[in-house]
Amino acid sequence: MNLMTLDSINSPEDLKKLTREELPALADELRQFVLDSVSKTGGHLSSNLGTVELSIALHYVFDTPDDRIVWDVGHQSYPHKILTGRRERMSTLRQFKGLSGFPHRSESEFDAFGTGHSSTSISAAMGMARAFQTKDERHVAVAVIGDSAMTGGMAFEAMNNAGVYEDLPLVVILNDNDMSISPAVGALNRHLARLLSGNIYSATKKGIDSVLSIAPPLREFAKRLEDHAKGMVSPSTIFEEFGFNYFGPIDGHDLDALIPMLQNVRRLALEGSGPQFLHVVTRKGQGYELAEADPVLYHGPSKFNPEEGVKKTVASKKTFTQVFGEWLCDMANADPLLVGITPAMREGSGLVEFEKNFPKRYYDVGIAEQHAVTFAAGMACEGMKPVVAIYSTFLQRAYDQLIHDVALQDLPVLFALDRAGLVGADGATHAGAYDIPYLRCIPNMLVMTPADEAECRDLLTTAFHQPHPSAVRYPRGAGVGTIPSKELRTLPFGKGEIRRKSNAPAGHRVAILAFGTLLYPALEVAEGMDATVANMRFVKPLDIDLIKSLAADHDYFVTIEDGAIQGGAGSACLEALSKLGINKPLLQLGLPDQFIEHGDYNLLMTKCGLDAEGIANSIKQRFPAVLMANSVISGK
Repeated sequence: MNLMTLDSINSPEDLKKLTREELPALADELRQFVLDSVSKTGGHLSSNLGTVELSIALHYVFDTPDDRIVWDVGHQSYPHKILTGRRERMSTLRQFKGLSGFPHRSESEFDAFGTGHSSTSISAAMGMARAFQTKDERHVAVAVIGDSAMTGGMAFEAMNNAGVYEDLPLVVILNDNDMSISPAVGALNRHLARLLSGNIYSATKKGIDSVLSIAPPLREFAKRLEDHAKGMVSPSTIFEEFGFNYFGPIDGHDLDALIPMLQNVRRLALEGSGPQFLHVVTRKGQGYELAEADPVLYHGPSKFNPEEGVKKTVASKKTFTQVFGEWLCDMANADPLLVGITPAMREGSGLVEFEKNFPKRYYDVGIAEQHAVTFAAGMACEGMKPVVAIYSTFLQRAYDQLIHDVALQDLPVLFALDRAGLVGADGATHAGAYDIPYLRCIPNMLVMTPADEAECRDLLTTAFHQPHPSAVRYPRGAGVGTIPSKELRTLPFGKGEIRRKSNAPAGHRVAILAFGTLLYPALEVAEGMDATVANMRFVKPLDIDLIKSLAADHDYFVTIEDGAIQGGAGSACLEALSKLGINKPLLQLGLPDQFIEHGDYNLLMTKCGLDAEGIANSIKQRFPAVLMANSVISGK
């Protein structure tokens, strides 16, 4: 691939040296480079193909990095990264010690704000803009936000606040592509669709202006009626009512339209004309026909051949997400009161078949986690049985609603927490590391940790039948491959099980308490050191009887979990032993007190010491004399 122009761009300063006429060719090269790069590494594709021209125009017009650009969510920032000196490192994208798939402040001065979750950009950019004013600096802060992210309440909270400052140097760019991961939903999406089809207002206004320009008194009278007319003809006033100057919609792939408009809104922002709102229409997958035809499939593909496209393969094992999706349909057939709720994660959370089979019981509320939880609470008040399918990391965003609206009222809402534990290439922003600590401290809350696919289905059924709020947490991808039952079975509530019993003599017995999928490396370790292994299943309620029984004939405890150690399941076991008045040495293994960056999942687990070898080494280091004695006794 010949990249003569792109090869010369190592910073926005290089970009600014190009003439306007040279930019379309650069856009073609940049789009091809994004396609080639992502096809080799995997990553977000459709969204990045759609922001090529917008990225070029932003860095061509704005004085970055002094002007700040905040990319909402940030998965569409690859062209931005390439234009800001990271082209040569794109081969390391989403790999350990490589480029992040999201903006990262430590990665580049051009990454003004770290993102990964939705709807934060306007708040952050507004904070920057106010800081500029406080320090008497002449810069502009830009928030680039998608139409689906605009459904998040935080975006409207920020706009409501921003409109108060009539001289705020803030530019909000709505990147309207009618998609997030799942198709965009809700009233705002319909509003934007009407706006795109309502260009009659702009055309009519232009014609009337030309006529009235020859009659100033009539023009002044017409001006006073304009706001009312706009309200009748164009729905764009929703943004203007927040205090923004609204422009658009314009074609986000037309550099000849984008650049002059961006120059105008930057000038207005610097002149003290207040916050500016530019509505840009783009297309996910732009320039690559396969991605244009199926932007969902190409949202975040693994490695693939661009000539052939992504090949849909049948995995040898079901993922936990698939197990959940099948369970949800089966349980819905068994119980007509079940409803499924997702905050814009139909595909990711496994609700595609549920929507097809139970459309009237399926609710995609948009990127609105807080609303999703309280909406579920309202349904539970009326006797429905809500199942909220949500990533562990995204439930963090609705913590107050979880406590105040669900748990405080002891409502039977089931939270199916996907992506629990580390998530590999998506990194720290998406890791489900904190759900056990933040859930188990809430009164009335039940927390379950299935060890494999079969147990996941059974614990979902168990949780669904509880008259209390509950959460079943499970990781991304597949487990060991156990085949779930076709039945809707429940497991003994609050009870774990012994999966291996130690034959070591008294005084040398180790009990490993495993929570979740780390049961299987724990079993592997136990074979080598003759330890007992308990599959705990429940973090809350904890199986106190099992712990008490193990304490009676074991001398040392080890807890293992794929979540944060602080306040996690191991802490719950320590608290239980303390309450029982039992003083036994206990080693807690889990995720360390740091943010774990992106990389291959297995590599990251090894780095955290949570593979079989790492678990064994930690136990040997903590209890060397005991294990040495066991080795001598067993002749090893």
